[in-house]
Amino acid sequence: MYSEITHNKRKTVLLIMIFIAFIMVLGYIAAEYLDYGYGAMGFALILSFIMTLVSYFQGDKIALASTGAKPIKKEDNPYVYRMVENLVITAGMPMPKVYIIDSPALNAFATGRDPEHASIAFTTGIINALENEELEGVVAHELSHIKNYDIRVMTIVIVLVGAITLLADMFFRVRFFGGGRDSDSKGGQLGAILMIVGIVLMIISPLIAELIKLAVSRKREYLADASGALLTRYPEGLARALEKISRSNQPLETANSATAHLFISNPFKKKKISSLFSTHPPIEDRIAKLRGML
Repeated sequence: MYSEITHNKRKTVLLIMIFIAFIMVLGYIAAEYLDYGYGAMGFALILSFIMTLVSYFQGDKIALASTGAKPIKKEDNPYVYRMVENLVITAGMPMPKVYIIDSPALNAFATGRDPEHASIAFTTGIINALENEELEGVVAHELSHIKNYDIRVMTIVIVLVGAITLLADMFFRVRFFGGGRDSDSKGGQLGAILMIVGIVLMIISPLIAELIKLAVSRKREYLADASGALLTRYPEGLARALEKISRSNQPLETANSATAHLFISNPFKKKKISSLFSTHPPIEDRIAKLRGML
C-alpha cells in the first residue's frame, strides 16, 4: 500500500510538470510569432488564476449546493457521523462537515481546499446499500482525498487548463482577426513553419490540456484508494463497495460535468466511454489493485 501511494504521487507530479512545460512551450511560440513579448502569456496566466480563485475559495459551497447536499449533525444520522468521526480520529485530521444527498444513486464525494475547510457527502443510496466495512472503505477513500490535498492539486491543474485555453484563444483571435507578425519576418521557411506549428497547437492545445487534467484526476483516484486502504487496513472493504457501485445503473441526477471528478465513481453511469476521456479509472482496475495490496 505504501508503494502504491508513492507510485501515484510520483506520477501526479510528473503529469503536472508536463502540463507546465506544455504551457511554457505554447506561450513561447505565441510570443515569438505574435511579437507581443511574454506579457501575453503572463496576462493569460493572471486572468485564469483570478477566475480560478473563485472556484478555489467558493467551489466547495457551489459543489454541495449543486448536488442538493444537506448538512447533518450527529443526532441526524449517528451511524454515518460516528463512522466519519472514528476514521478522522484514526487519520489524525480535523472533522469535516458531513452532508447527505437524497438520491438512490450509489456515490459520495469530498470537497474543500484543505483539511480545515473540508466537507464530505454521501447519497442515501450508498448508505443503505453498503455493509459497515464497505461504507467505511468509502469514507476512508473520501477522507484520503482531503488529507492528500487532492482538491488543491486539481485546482492547480484547472488553473493550467484555463491558461492554455486562453493562450490558444488569444493566438486564434490575433492571428485570424488582425495583428501578429508576418511569416516573412522570421525569414521565409522558418516563419512559415512557425506559423503552421502555432496554428496546430492552437487547435489541439485545449484538447491536450483536458486530457492531462483527466489523467491527473484518475491518478488521484488511485492514490485515494491506496490511502483509504492504508487507513482502514482492510482493502477488501473498499473493493466490495466498488463492486456494488459498479453494478448500480442509477445516475446521480444533480451531478454535472464540473463536479463529476469529485465523486468516488462516475456519477453519469455512461457506458462504452473511452477511459481516455473519463474522470475516473476503470472500477475493475481499481478493484484489482485493492485486492493486490497486502
